[in-house]
Amino acid sequence: MAYASVNPYTGETLKTFPNATEQEVKQAIDAAYETFLQWRETSFAERAAILNKAASILRHETDKYAKYLTVEMGKLFSEAKLETILSAEILEYYAKNAEKLLAPEKLPTDAQGVEAELYHEPQGVLLAIEPWNFPFYQIARILAPQLSAGNTVLLKHASNVPQSANVFEQLMLEAGLPKGGFKNLYLAHEHTSLVLNDPRVCGVALTGSEAAGAIVAAEAGKALKKATLELGGADAFVVLEDADLQKTVDWAVMGRHWNGGQVCVSSKRLIVVDAIYDKFLELYKAGVAKLKAGDPMDPETTLAPLSSQKAADDLKKQIEEAKAAGAEVEVIGAAVPEQGAFVQPVLMTNLHENNEARHWEFFGPVTQLYRAKDEADAIRIANDTPFGLGGSVFTKDHARGVNVAKQIYTGMVYINHPTMVKADLPFGGVKHSGFGRELIGLGIKEFVNHKLIGVADIDAPF
Repeated sequence: MAYASVNPYTGETLKTFPNATEQEVKQAIDAAYETFLQWRETSFAERAAILNKAASILRHETDKYAKYLTVEMGKLFSEAKLETILSAEILEYYAKNAEKLLAPEKLPTDAQGVEAELYHEPQGVLLAIEPWNFPFYQIARILAPQLSAGNTVLLKHASNVPQSANVFEQLMLEAGLPKGGFKNLYLAHEHTSLVLNDPRVCGVALTGSEAAGAIVAAEAGKALKKATLELGGADAFVVLEDADLQKTVDWAVMGRHWNGGQVCVSSKRLIVVDAIYDKFLELYKAGVAKLKAGDPMDPETTLAPLSSQKAADDLKKQIEEAKAAGAEVEVIGAAVPEQGAFVQPVLMTNLHENNEARHWEFFGPVTQLYRAKDEADAIRIANDTPFGLGGSVFTKDHARGVNVAKQIYTGMVYINHPTMVKADLPFGGVKHSGFGRELIGLGIKEFVNHKLIGVADIDAPF
């Protein structure tokens, strides 16, 4: 079976699901479009009531929903609960703000006798292709804005989180969303083209790997459909000499290892200026050594397994390839259990300009560490990457931090925090990290028609 729920801590196969047939895919598109024709006419208040109801269910049954995330991809149960609440917050954000975000905009024009207004109208069915590392959040951040805008959504979720995908569809139905408004499809790869080439489908939003993004964007381009892509990242974590060192180290340990290190906006490249490099390294090793790998349901566990045994095996292979390229690798974490898809945390150095591994994304507890001569060198290293998703700068001088952040070519930079994922902050990147934005007003306007309506009261020239 292509879609299988396998607990990465126990190795137990919990449930399998067959791929959708071509007929089922076509029926799903039909239903999504028929629902769209009605949904686009509903009021913002009606849409908001359904989103608020779904959010309320998530808040009142947080443990029930969070457990799906832990048993399917190994997320710490504490983190799974935070993700569930974050998903509720995103639903609530659009329930509260969608009407204001999509309000018609009166345009200034110098033309005499002409009034111009911009309307934001829904376009149809959207295909969402989402990854496994945040099974609910990834759904919520595309579903909430698109439903609020009046579109309907078909979901192709990652093959290892099929129960999470299914339960979110059931959540929306329980909240009162008309059937067809949001449909989870166990879509086979060959059917992506079928969906994108249907004229009722207005575009595709993908979060995933560079390879997947390139394939889907090419397919969307051939079908003349819009795409937004949120791909990989190798975020810089820049530490300047005036940083609060212990606080910075604590954030570095967390920023690299939360969600098992399987986050696009993890602090993957720690760039520390020479003046404090040695002390930082000493403290960082001590911090990582305190992480405790184990059962992700256990509140004492602080390091989760990877999402699957294959993910763990692939990461270990990638580490060996980096060694072959000249990287120096040191185990810095405590021993991990034999049971579960664990990788023991490692530190990677000697990532010089001739070492191609410096441009790789390591999706797991692998820390790339760089010694920078000074601030300017730290900025140079931060920009020496094919990615541009997030990043951070640590300094006691906030103005200095902002100035450094402005020189890093990436989509998001935080001062004195590794990253921040909130319902009311935009998300997205540049370069090989993709294009387009999700959340806030930017996200809700990605797949609407920005229609100009002009009213002219002028005489014809002849």
